[in-house]
Amino acid sequence: MLSKFTRIGLLAATVALAGCTESALESAVGAKASKQLPERIVTQMKAKGMPKSSPVMARVFKEEGKLEIWKQKSNGRYDLIASYDICKWSGQLGPKFIEGDRQAPEGFYTVGPGQLNPRSSYHLAFNMGYPNAYDRAHGRTGSNLMVHGGCSSSGCYSMTDAQVEEIYAFARDAFAGGQREFQIQAFPFRMTPENMARYRNDPNYAFWSMLKEGYDHFEITKVPPKVDVCEKRYVFNQVPEGSATFSPTGKCPPMSQPETLISAYQSQKTSFDAAIATYSDKTLPAPRDSIAGIAEAKLVADWTKRRSRGERVPLEPPAMLGDGAIVASTERMGRIDSPAGRRQAALDAAAAEKKRLEEEKAAAAAQARAEKEAARIAAAQAKEQAEQAAAAPVAAATAPAVAVEESNAGGGLFGAVRKRAGAIGNLFGG
Repeated sequence: MLSKFTRIGLLAATVALAGCTESALESAVGAKASKQLPERIVTQMKAKGMPKSSPVMARVFKEEGKLEIWKQKSNGRYDLIASYDICKWSGQLGPKFIEGDRQAPEGFYTVGPGQLNPRSSYHLAFNMGYPNAYDRAHGRTGSNLMVHGGCSSSGCYSMTDAQVEEIYAFARDAFAGGQREFQIQAFPFRMTPENMARYRNDPNYAFWSMLKEGYDHFEITKVPPKVDVCEKRYVFNQVPEGSATFSPTGKCPPMSQPETLISAYQSQKTSFDAAIATYSDKTLPAPRDSIAGIAEAKLVADWTKRRSRGERVPLEPPAMLGDGAIVASTERMGRIDSPAGRRQAALDAAAAEKKRLEEEKAAAAAQARAEKEAARIAAAQAKEQAEQAAAAPVAAATAPAVAVEESNAGGGLFGAVRKRAGAIGNLFGG
């Protein structure tokens, strides 16, 4: 049913296999970069009809934490040859938006020989090729997004050193056999009906549904899909008519797919949609957190910048809830142990000491002002008390005379009696 499309895919693959020069592989030196695949894998390849130097492809599933290596068999179709547990990946489900958002990419990327790094500080590494045409069409930024060893990630897919040695060997051998580049497909999760039903309300669902078409094409054909971008979206296994070409930001040209693929895809999609419908009334496992778009990406990028400067920040990057609320996964603060961190710690300590001295100086000046004001108030009070004390004897001396005078000046009945008594006394010579 797919024989026509398979032949087309193989023809494209043959063109893609045009020679890789030795100079492109000269960097693959050293024991770790030249380490051969273990015998158990070589035995499996022989059993599956996979030449040692046949082309490879990789698939990544974030939620499941898996990195798969698929290898071309002698019949041209690919089969799974190795599956590894991802040691660590950073960020959440969802695509990478901007430099510093700590998101591991999702999408379709290509890796050429020049992207291998045998001298990586993370044992061995290869650059995923982010940003690709789709990312650039959406203005997304970022650099040095890798698959590497060291089990440490800030936006990469990190493996153990032993794992990355095997993955590196698969790529190295394929390039030696003539493969010019291999495809790496990065997905948020395995795109099963259950998982798509779990995430149907996620803000990234439209993006994931677009990726799923390429996912399905590979599941149907077992050949890496031809990937292009037009109208800022991925298109898979499309052949432009005539001399037309694809422009990532331009209108999609007239294009077509093999009829066998169209038929197989529609049949698969009908079955898939029916399967998703069966989950409408079922209780599904809770979905994992995903990035809330560019707003959260900017929030994390700012945290990353401050952390790289050595500032004290929460130990984990912030997140944004569906209602726009910002939360931190931990209240614990810390700074990165690096030259920048130690330099910033020294600057912070000097600033803190300067602030302490300024506060002590300000406190001493305030204390002096308070003591001066207290002395002024005390002097004023003493003066007032002295004046009151000096005025008190004068008031005491004049008080009786005034009292007698007031008594003598008294009138009324008793005053009249006193006056008549005095007159009588005078009559009798008293």
